[in-house]
Amino acid sequence: MWFQWLMGAHGMFGYYFDLAQRSLRRNPVLTALMVLAIGLGIGASMTMLTVLHVMSDNPLPERSAQLFYPQLDPRGMEDYRVGEDPPTQMAWIDAMNLLKARKGTHQAAMSGGQVTVRPAQGGNRAFYVDARFTSADFFAMFDVPFARGGGWSPSDDDKQARVIVIAKTLADKLYGEGPVVGNILRLGQNDFRIVGVIKPWSPVPHFYDLTSGGYQDGEQVFMPLSTALALHQGIGGSLECWGYMSFDNLDRKTAPCSWVQFWVQLDTPVQQQAYREFLVSYSQQQKMLGRFMRPPNTRLHDLMGWLDYNKVVPGSVQLQTLLALGFLLVCLINTVALLLVKFLRRGGEMGVRRAMGASMRSIFAQLLAEAALVGLCGGVVGVLLTLFGLWVVRQQPAQYAGLAHLDAPMLYATFLLALCGTVLAAMFPAWRACRLPPARALKIQ
Repeated sequence: MWFQWLMGAHGMFGYYFDLAQRSLRRNPVLTALMVLAIGLGIGASMTMLTVLHVMSDNPLPERSAQLFYPQLDPRGMEDYRVGEDPPTQMAWIDAMNLLKARKGTHQAAMSGGQVTVRPAQGGNRAFYVDARFTSADFFAMFDVPFARGGGWSPSDDDKQARVIVIAKTLADKLYGEGPVVGNILRLGQNDFRIVGVIKPWSPVPHFYDLTSGGYQDGEQVFMPLSTALALHQGIGGSLECWGYMSFDNLDRKTAPCSWVQFWVQLDTPVQQQAYREFLVSYSQQQKMLGRFMRPPNTRLHDLMGWLDYNKVVPGSVQLQTLLALGFLLVCLINTVALLLVKFLRRGGEMGVRRAMGASMRSIFAQLLAEAALVGLCGGVVGVLLTLFGLWVVRQQPAQYAGLAHLDAPMLYATFLLALCGTVLAAMFPAWRACRLPPARALKIQ
């Protein structure tokens, strides 16, 4: 029974689409206008929706709910305002205290910068690469994939060991297909032993360090933060200081400045609540010791909350997306008008079919099938215009421009939006056409 129903439905829809093709071919100019209107609206809206999709994507969907970014407020009472947000980074002392407290499943302190790579072929071929100075839990907490070897141990952090992990692209550049783990690589004036090689890994957005923007490329070298500080490696990023101090020969370990990013993994709600209480207790303790001047002022953002807090997606992109959707709405309204004209002109044909026994439902389905065919054609045009629009975006100097590519989900969404939008736009014209009495429709003819 179900098989017979499916075969009948297949034949019925095939008949409707055959009628739709004939109808569209009879008036190619009007058909082209509708397809172009849908294509323009879809192309503009999907270009911006794709950019927004890439920029607001969850960089670690399987773990983002367990990753948290804590904030503390060690500043003095100058310019104090109740409810003011704490600094976005931590001072060295606080980061190390939280790291050693080990209140989370994993925790990592870090900062960014650059290192000078000096290949074995000679110093005249030296080049700069971006580096991440961090602690041992970084790799396990962020589930960094390794191609060879692994990360360093917490004891390497304590010993300021000269060990590094490098990206596969750098490993291939330096060693080709040869062995990598265990090799000695000179960075600046110091030699380091390579303990691991990571697979291509560059989360988008670059959530774990937003100080230089949310869409920079992944780092090529990873080094213990304690080692980088001891060897005066090129630590960069932002530096927020308070009080009266001199920046000559700045000691990052003791200066009243925040420059360290800190992340913690908290797997359960109980653990998360306990950590919030720990941050308040720690702030109170530091206030009693005379380091903190202000009342406890702490925050604990999860990964996606941290991206929202930092407004990683620029307001201009959100505005352009709304404008593009508005343009799509205008295109759909124009399509409604064109479909209404087209359907009403065919009143005589529909009157004959009604007089021969066709139901209003079958006429309505036939007109929607015609609209669906227009939507599919508009989707093809929309995909082409979307690809062109994304190419234009990639030519812009914005940091996120290189990420503007149409992936499979957005490709499917393009056709789905074109199809659904056109069918919805056809509902009113099809209903109006079906409401014409057969006798009146034949008279119009």
